[in-house]
Amino acid sequence: MRMITFFVIGLTVHVVFFISIFDIYFTSPLVHGMTPHSTPLEPPASRLVLVVADGLRADSLFTPLPNGSSRTPYLRGIIEDKGTWGVSHTRVPTESRPGHVALIAGFYEDVSAVAKGWKENPVEFDSVFNESRHTWCWGSPDILPMFAKGASGDHVYTHTYPAVEEDFASTDASKLDSWVFTQVKSFFKSAQSNSTLKASLWEDKNVFFLHLLGIDTNGHAHRPMSQEYLDNIGLVDAGLAEVVSIIEDFFDNDGKTAYVFTSDHGMTNWGSHGAGHPSETLTPLVAWGAGVQKAKGVTEPQPYNDGFLQDWKLEHLRRVDVSQADIAPLMASLIGVPIPVNSVGVLPLLYLNNSERFKAESMYTNAIQVLEQFKMKMMQKKETTLSFLFTPYQYQQVRFLSPCFVSCQISLCQSLISHSLEGLVYYHTYDRFFLGCSVVLGFVGWTSYVVLIVIPQDAFHPNKSIPGRNLARLCTCVAVVITVFLLIQRSPITYYIYCLLPVPVWYSVLKDAQNFTCVSLTVRNKPGSCMAVYFCCPQVVSFFHRAMLTVGLAVLSLWPFLSGLFGKAKSRSLSWLVGCLCLAAFPLMPVVGREPNIHLVTCAGLLALFTSACYLWSSRRRTPLHLGDRPQFVVQMLLVAVCAYVPSLTHSSLQQKRGLPLLNQIISWSTLASSIFVPLLSSTRLFHRLLSIFLSLTSTYLLLSLKVRVSLWLGLQTYMVFLFFFFLQLSTIDFSANIDITKIRQLKLDDIRRSYFFVFFIITAFFGTGNIASINSFDPASVYCFLTVFNPFIMGGLMMWKVIIPFIIVMCTFETIQVATQLSSRSLFLIVLVISDLMALHFFFMVQDYGSWLDIGTSISHYVIVMSMTIFLMLLSVVTHVLTSQRLVLWRQRKMHFP
Repeated sequence: MRMITFFVIGLTVHVVFFISIFDIYFTSPLVHGMTPHSTPLEPPASRLVLVVADGLRADSLFTPLPNGSSRTPYLRGIIEDKGTWGVSHTRVPTESRPGHVALIAGFYEDVSAVAKGWKENPVEFDSVFNESRHTWCWGSPDILPMFAKGASGDHVYTHTYPAVEEDFASTDASKLDSWVFTQVKSFFKSAQSNSTLKASLWEDKNVFFLHLLGIDTNGHAHRPMSQEYLDNIGLVDAGLAEVVSIIEDFFDNDGKTAYVFTSDHGMTNWGSHGAGHPSETLTPLVAWGAGVQKAKGVTEPQPYNDGFLQDWKLEHLRRVDVSQADIAPLMASLIGVPIPVNSVGVLPLLYLNNSERFKAESMYTNAIQVLEQFKMKMMQKKETTLSFLFTPYQYQQVRFLSPCFVSCQISLCQSLISHSLEGLVYYHTYDRFFLGCSVVLGFVGWTSYVVLIVIPQDAFHPNKSIPGRNLARLCTCVAVVITVFLLIQRSPITYYIYCLLPVPVWYSVLKDAQNFTCVSLTVRNKPGSCMAVYFCCPQVVSFFHRAMLTVGLAVLSLWPFLSGLFGKAKSRSLSWLVGCLCLAAFPLMPVVGREPNIHLVTCAGLLALFTSACYLWSSRRRTPLHLGDRPQFVVQMLLVAVCAYVPSLTHSSLQQKRGLPLLNQIISWSTLASSIFVPLLSSTRLFHRLLSIFLSLTSTYLLLSLKVRVSLWLGLQTYMVFLFFFFLQLSTIDFSANIDITKIRQLKLDDIRRSYFFVFFIITAFFGTGNIASINSFDPASVYCFLTVFNPFIMGGLMMWKVIIPFIIVMCTFETIQVATQLSSRSLFLIVLVISDLMALHFFFMVQDYGSWLDIGTSISHYVIVMSMTIFLMLLSVVTHVLTSQRLVLWRQRKMHFP
């Protein structure tokens, strides 16, 4: 019962520590209550047409064909004659939702929105659509509804195709874009005979939004260099030309329509996006029409050193790059609607073709809109902070003159915008140091408490004195002072948790420390026992350099020779050496598979079958299979053989554009559903249960390896080879008969070494697989054996299960070591907990909110990964205990009684 209580408390504490990083770094930057501002002058356009080609790379649009022509002749003509062009720089994560939020609302959505929904608004925010008089949208059901639901009133109208149409196995994904163009043409045709609709269309401040998903879908399915992807770009160009012609004819060529063509994100050469590679962050931007500057020739070198101008044959035309959030104030200025109140974009003046007065007024409006956010943020923070503790942001005062007469006001407005954005960041991170100190105090206190629990009982005085009342009174007073302080500042409820949690933790530490005298660990006189003391760095360094896993595994391979085990068990020592060295090679390989490795998947399945057969043959005398277990192992081995060929059949079918075969889908989902329960049917004897788990998880892992490499799974199979050989002599042990969680023996340094090995192999399974990279850079190809219709939650869940499988393998091995060596599960797990918490504390100090977005995301993700691993290991330890020690009996043999 005490172990269960400690488990619940420990899980709660780590969940609090995990959530704290979101309160410190991932809180929403949005503020509300500001007044929208718009330029008082007459706008150049009455309507705006926004076209977003989802997943379109900048180079795919701008690069000419080998013969000098362009695959997008219409847009190329716009660039060279009628409009302004450039590169729109997106931010990580390069996904559809944050990309569209930046384009239409003008701010970069914080990561906290990821957990609050995909198709709807997680938080209230303003947008160009919301500020327009009417907005008509056509496109994907995953994007359009989130802007319609968040709009005030009923002036945003959406037209979407069924979600089932977003099929990566579709014979022609470009039909999604053709559907949009067809619907737009039908819409304007029907408006000719509908007087009410026609009157609405002729009003000013209208927006038409075309979301084109075909390019992104073809990129995922066939890669951006495929003919399908490139042909889809040509289809979009032709369809856009036709739609522009229809719109101009409908409005009698009044010259009051502005057009913006761009993309939400790019795509890597292997068909994924989400990370910060230039192919993902560089997207095209082309604007033309009313109020937009026409193409300008240049003779001098332009301030871009990326070499794209020469590659795209556009060095003779002025290029104007922007940040993705800058497009929202540009669109608002063109049609005269207020800039979204939460926008942090800066109006790109070089795209405007208007008077200097209009540009100055527009920039002035942009500056006032950003300043309003700063003032609101400052007021909110000032109201919730004691006056003597409040430190205002220091910025240079900017004296405003009338923008109607002074052209230099533009530079002053840009300076004000820069200072206001810095002030927003200052107040947004105002409590960061205070919360960070509270979390660190809790971290250190919890780790100290766990260390005191792990220390053997004979390290304490025999007389257990009750802690003094002064300690309890002191902790109570501290808790009261913290509570009153937070009440006065009207702090959120989570602040109470972070600030009060260290109080009971440190009370427990100080109470136990009163009885502490000295530690008396039993140290064997072997250098191998102290390896954990000397090699603590690789675990942290491996987060930055995966090659350190190779170095660490090479060092671990020497353990039998340093510990003296080689003289007693040469064969097992050599198997350990070979297994570690084989596994050490895999972290040096690329983390993300560029092309499908169908042959490698088949080889992995055949290797699993061969390995299993060798195991069964080697153990036939020592631990022969029971008669009732033989059919199960035969079925499992046949299933591995089938699953080794299902990805090949699926890949072939998708290549031939015949879709996902139903039989393959049924096999995949059935295998996934049974992967956890089938091992529970086998014997609980150590060897048989481990082999059953291995076969069951191998089948599922093969099905999830249609594209991403299975090389590390081959490495884990090698790991299991020498590990099973290690356990072969212990194969008579029964999991269910030998687990005794109440048995506690004196701690030894060998136990620390075992825990260190376990943590190192967990990190190897985590980073060596490359599965984390495949999730960060979203690529649905891994789950094509299960489904091809876009569903982010199911696809994400399948990818996460693929990440979990190597964990289960290592955790089951850890459970085996515990049973075979008669170790205390509590003490062993607590040592692992201490090591993981020390790593988490290290990464907590390394979290940064400056530098490139890739650096910021990497620093935060390291802490989140370690904390997730700690919480996950707590839960997974229970799962693996059940998976190894419990057995399901579907039917019992009836006893026969003879007269």
